[in-house]
Amino acid sequence: MDIADEITKALEEYTDEVKAGIEVASSEVADEAINTLKANSPEGKRGKYSKGWRKKQTKNGYVIYNATNAGLTHLLEKGHAKRNGGRTKAQAHIEPAEQSAIKSFEKKIERVIKK
Repeated sequence: MDIADEITKALEEYTDEVKAGIEVASSEVADEAINTLKANSPEGKRGKYSKGWRKKQTKNGYVIYNATNAGLTHLLEKGHAKRNGGRTKAQAHIEPAEQSAIKSFEKKIERVIKK
C-alpha cells in the first residue's frame, strides 16, 4: 500500500467515527430538550400538554413535537386573541429550550470532532 491509500483509509475511519458521534450527540440533545420542555411547559388543566413532548428521527436528525396538543404550541408560545377581546400572555417555553439545545449540540459536536 502506498501513503495515499493509508491516508484515505484513516480519513474514512475518522469520518465514520464523527458520523457515529454526531448521531449519539443529536439523540442526547433531543432527549435533553424534551426534558427541558416537559419541565418548563405550562401544565394546563390535566397536564397532558407538558407530558406530550416526543422526538422523531428523520434522515437529517431529530424533530421534537408535542403529540398531545400540537396546535397549542404556537398559541402558548406567542400568545393569542381571547374570545371576548384582549390577548393572552405569551408563555415562552419552546424558544429557550431550542437555544439551550443549539448550544449543547455545538459543544458536543466540538468534543466529537476533537477526539
